[in-house]
Amino acid sequence: MEQPEDMASLSEFDSLAGSIPATKVEITVSCRNLLDKDMFSKSDPLCVMYTQGMENKQWREFGRTEVIDNTLNPDFVRKFIVDYFFEEKQNLRFDLYDVDSKSPDLSKHDFLGQAFCTLGEIVGSPGSRLEKSLTIGAFSLNSRTGKPMPAVSNGSGLWTESLRTTGLEASGGVPGKKCGTIILSAEELSNCRDVATMQFCANKLDKKDFFGKSDPFLVFYRSNEDGTFTICHKTEVVKNTLNPVWQTFSIPVRALCNGDYDRTIKVEVYDWDRDGSHDFIGEFTTSYRELARGQSQFNIYEVVNPKKKMKKKKYVNSGTVTLLSFAVESECTFLDYIKGGTQINFTVAIDFTASNGNPSQSTSLHYMSPYQLNAYALALTAVGEIIQHYDSDKMFPALGFGAKLPPDGRVSHEFPLNGNQENPSCCGIDGILEAYHHSLRTVQLYGPTNFAPVVTHVARGSACPASQQTDRCPLPCPRNAAAVQDGSQYSVLLIITDGVISDMAQTKEAIVNAAKLPMSIIIIGVGQAEFDAMVELDGDDVRISSRGKLAERDIVQFVPFRDYVDRTGNHVLSMARLARDVLAEIPDQLVSYMKAQGIRPRSPPTATARSPPQSPARTPPASPLHTHI
Repeated sequence: MEQPEDMASLSEFDSLAGSIPATKVEITVSCRNLLDKDMFSKSDPLCVMYTQGMENKQWREFGRTEVIDNTLNPDFVRKFIVDYFFEEKQNLRFDLYDVDSKSPDLSKHDFLGQAFCTLGEIVGSPGSRLEKSLTIGAFSLNSRTGKPMPAVSNGSGLWTESLRTTGLEASGGVPGKKCGTIILSAEELSNCRDVATMQFCANKLDKKDFFGKSDPFLVFYRSNEDGTFTICHKTEVVKNTLNPVWQTFSIPVRALCNGDYDRTIKVEVYDWDRDGSHDFIGEFTTSYRELARGQSQFNIYEVVNPKKKMKKKKYVNSGTVTLLSFAVESECTFLDYIKGGTQINFTVAIDFTASNGNPSQSTSLHYMSPYQLNAYALALTAVGEIIQHYDSDKMFPALGFGAKLPPDGRVSHEFPLNGNQENPSCCGIDGILEAYHHSLRTVQLYGPTNFAPVVTHVARGSACPASQQTDRCPLPCPRNAAAVQDGSQYSVLLIITDGVISDMAQTKEAIVNAAKLPMSIIIIGVGQAEFDAMVELDGDDVRISSRGKLAERDIVQFVPFRDYVDRTGNHVLSMARLARDVLAEIPDQLVSYMKAQGIRPRSPPTATARSPPQSPARTPPASPLHTHI
């Protein structure tokens, strides 16, 4: 089928742009072995969830569960529905109270304990189910009621309330003592996750071209509540025919009808013209519910031109459009793969070239100040604190490049920061920072700035089992990739560098080869160097290629660290923005790989533990004890 030379003019829009909300996640709360605060019965627990603002770090009440009478093991029915962003650290706090009255004032109820976590920590736990111990922690007395209230951490380890000794110990709550367990489960809401796949043909369309027939294409619109229509899909152009058969296409149901199966869908038929003044042939309307009937007499539509119909009494139609096939399936999302057990293997590679400056001098990008983290450590921490929750063993390979190693001074572009050639993995983000500081004291900064070795190292870890290492790959693969074929692993390489890349051709080739593997690359440029070459590696505008071979996917995201330096000194806020921007593309990159390989998410593990019997739920009558979602 011949395609028009300027088909881009028909396709330069995203059917989902600006219309699809963030992923919605439903959080379910249960507790076990809560403190018993009632004299002649058990506690009547209530859970309050708080979210923390990214800018001011203040906790805001998000919602409350119902109250369940007389139980220390509640399974709350009321859920919390929150927007989920993989690229952000979304801090959550859960406070438990024993409700003593109908008052919505929490200070009038007994505090049972609290727990802190991130939404990513819940989602990244096995089966998206996280258990945490409830603690009393620091606390203060309410000046009016005299009851103990939580003294809330502001996220930096400091407590915002003044602490006072209370009689809390006598009632069963000792500061720092475990006060039962909270169980948090996350589930992505499945509304409008279906994808419809369909194909159309037409018959006897109007002839619009003087020297030929017509070059028809279809335009789909979904109706809005105000009576307007929003474009959601265009087919390709079929040249010089009045009986076109268009290619099969897929579209999310939420883009086609926003989940309303009876919402009007308008389809317009045009004759394509090179100058963009496409001739209107006619239109028809349908709905998702009608289309879902599939190929039948109900899905043969008359194409009508309203102007022709008004002018010509004998006008019947301008042809017909027929639905040839229709199928629908659930769209797999990032969370589907995570809940099915997919692990994100995080590897970091740090630039040890001499252009960073002498680490012992304060002007160096590697300078270890006793008062604050340097740019390398800040960038590593910002990204690592979010991505670590998606790797169950929290063991992260950490590599360096561009340094002379002891004892012989050999230059290496792929050495373990912990000095262990057999196992370059470090325990957690703190372990990476410790190994990084150790390397700064033991290696000599040198050069040049070569990326290809570390990219190839992680790529081989994504493609081959460790038993297939060669002399060209001196370090063990960071993960056994035998399970990669079934979608159980996905690798993310973070490269932090200060300089202009020296092996551009080799790096391009390594990235093109890695694009067909379960792998993404994040590059953060620190310092004041020009990073034009890095922008070229980030294939947002032009897909990267090497030796005439185009990368199958865009797997590189680059940002300059200097764009996130907060002049007010608020590193928490600026690093949160950095993490959000560099991690934002990871979910789509993971899903695009899985789809390209035909890998479906595994079924999530099923819970086998049975809940103890409990009293029926009771919802207190006064707002705001109700959860507002």
